[in-house]
Amino acid sequence: MVRYNAVEDPLCYPGSHVLSNEADVKDQDQLDEFEQLMFDSRAEEALPDGDLDFVHYRALHRHFFQDVYEWAGETRTIRTGKGESWFCFPEYIEKEANRLFNDLAARDHLASTESKDAFAEGAGWFLAEINAIHPFREGNGRIQLVFLTMLTRNAEYEAMIRSFSGDLAPLVAEIKRMI
Repeated sequence: MVRYNAVEDPLCYPGSHVLSNEADVKDQDQLDEFEQLMFDSRAEEALPDGDLDFVHYRALHRHFFQDVYEWAGETRTIRTGKGESWFCFPEYIEKEANRLFNDLAARDHLASTESKDAFAEGAGWFLAEINAIHPFREGNGRIQLVFLTMLTRNAEYEAMIRSFSGDLAPLVAEIKRMI
């Protein structure tokens, strides 16, 4: 597993790479378990309403990670990356995220795409961009998937909608087709 690179992270416990957290868990494996448990618990609740913009995206992060991190929903303040790839520097996150979400709004949040292929292409574009921006210190991938589900619901694509009610077969079939 490739670990994150970070430059002097004030959010970590001194002398470690473990993020300070509400449960004061200092072991990374235990923190991963706690984080997932809290995420799953919040997934049972109604999601925050919003305009599918960056404010809404941050509210989603806050919703899912509020029990784990004091800074949930706040943009990252340190430079970080994975392996040899560095994410958007923190001083540009707001500007780049707002640009991306404005572009997404200009594309009608992908709701007016004419086909599944067009939606998939637009969703791929969006996910690549938001991943490069990587606005949060932790939880980016999970929030990306939550937001993708919201875009899919907004565009009324059946596989993702049905997955929310427990019918995973259409989504699994689409994922297998992709890989």
